[in-house]
Amino acid sequence: MGAQMNKITRRTLIGGAAGVAGLGGYRLAQQQGLIPPDSGCLYGTGSTLTYAAQRLLTKNTMAREFRRDQISKVPFANGTAKPSAEYQRHQAAGFAEWRLTVEGMVARPTAFSVADIKRFASRSQITHLACEEGWSYIAVWTGAPLSNILDQVGVDPKAKWIVYFSIEPDWWESIDMDDARHPQTLVAHTLNGADLAVGLGAPLRMRVPRQLGYKSIKFMNRIVVADNLKHFGKGLGSNEPEGGYSWYAGI
Repeated sequence: MGAQMNKITRRTLIGGAAGVAGLGGYRLAQQQGLIPPDSGCLYGTGSTLTYAAQRLLTKNTMAREFRRDQISKVPFANGTAKPSAEYQRHQAAGFAEWRLTVEGMVARPTAFSVADIKRFASRSQITHLACEEGWSYIAVWTGAPLSNILDQVGVDPKAKWIVYFSIEPDWWESIDMDDARHPQTLVAHTLNGADLAVGLGAPLRMRVPRQLGYKSIKFMNRIVVADNLKHFGKGLGSNEPEGGYSWYAGI
């Protein structure tokens, strides 16, 4: 009986210590302003602690970049619904009329063509795209650093979030300014030296290599700079938390 009581006591102490650590971590996250938009969800406390810990410990780290001989032979294009009629019209015209609008808390709202994006100084990186469903591949991504585009439009210093949308309905995401300004975050237009294929997100795709693949949405045509996320969808930061995934998908 005494041994059993000791086991229970140890478990209770361990659980209590974890709870105290979690509570302390949550308070620290609040103090640092590191509360993710889905913090009120079922697993919000865990999401908050993960997001805050990664931001405090790895804010300026780089996603791993690979050698050319490590590039996957065939990039995996996961299945998507049949493209909308609007997308098909753009595709038929070679995306000549495609525009990436950047608006919200900016001094100079702008609609960039694909050619405009390609005129920005580009960055190429060999990084790993990992999907939450288990597949992954390594490829050479080339595009305009998102930070350069944000500098071009003049972001309000009070802005905290970058919300970005696909031309396909109900497909949108958001990242904080740390990821938006990170040198590896790209508005990608080229994969392995060729223009993005349709299945891989043509003509423009966000590429966020420090997070899981669902942050790198395809067919991007709109960016909104904002100081809060309450008025986007259900206010959880993207449509992924609405389906049970975490808003922050750091790897």
